[in-house]
Amino acid sequence: MDVLTVKNLHKQFGTFTAVNNVSFSIGEGEIVGLLGPNGAGKTTTIQMLLSLMSPTSGSIAFFGKSFFSHHEEILQRINTSSGYARLPWRLTVWENLNVYAYMYKVANRKEKIYSLSDRFEVLDLLPKKFQDLSAGQMTRILLVKAFLNDPEVLLLDEPTASLDPDIAEKIRNFILEERSRRNMSMLITSHNMSEVEEMCDRVVFLNHGKVFAVDTPAGLAHRNDKAELSLMIKDGLKRLVKSAIRDNFSYVEKNRFITITIPESKIAPFLLDIGKQGIEYDEIEITRPSLENFFLSVSKGAV
Repeated sequence: MDVLTVKNLHKQFGTFTAVNNVSFSIGEGEIVGLLGPNGAGKTTTIQMLLSLMSPTSGSIAFFGKSFFSHHEEILQRINTSSGYARLPWRLTVWENLNVYAYMYKVANRKEKIYSLSDRFEVLDLLPKKFQDLSAGQMTRILLVKAFLNDPEVLLLDEPTASLDPDIAEKIRNFILEERSRRNMSMLITSHNMSEVEEMCDRVVFLNHGKVFAVDTPAGLAHRNDKAELSLMIKDGLKRLVKSAIRDNFSYVEKNRFITITIPESKIAPFLLDIGKQGIEYDEIEITRPSLENFFLSVSKGAV
């Protein structure tokens, strides 16, 4: 079943349309990425899903129930974290987490806070005031807060922002373990495309406030079929350039290194052809289409 259904969500600020009739759903146990360039409407959408902002029109349903008429019940079953959010500055980390655990009616609050703090490696931060933490430490504390009530649906806005790569990897592993253990559903926004490719089952891609595409990360990546073929040429550089021009492939050449932009499906025939011509190369690197390529293409208006 769908645990979140968004239909024709629309948000107008005066004459400016931030979110334009956006519709999507998230299934039970599914991780969906909400992507798009800056200004695409991601943050506004997330804020409406958390009731931090009222939509101009449209509907939001969690667990088959209208968010607007079952507001308090639904908020007990979901949670959120943002790499850019902040908790009350003058309270200690423990005080902040204890307040949220109380609000979420968490049983055994102390045990739960200590268990999650240990998992996120922030036990030593509990006595500190929130204002004294680094950005990365704040991000981890907000993730502890997000898991306090064992949410059925989790909304994560840049969940690994400001984190060192090793900590970010641990966080991703924990999130995936929780999904597997509890069949938890998630909506994730991120500018880290490799993170989205690793974690998400599907991607809802927004552009200018509208749904531009809905597909798997791999499906979106292959909508832009251009790959890059990089070679260090020992002999036959001029013949190689002629072949690229003949096939209408763009290229960049410098100091016997050449990078050719080529459809992925044509890489093998092209390499076979230059081999028959006796063109020799020492090094080869193939950069295949990726979600990041698709993101950049949309951002530049090339798709």
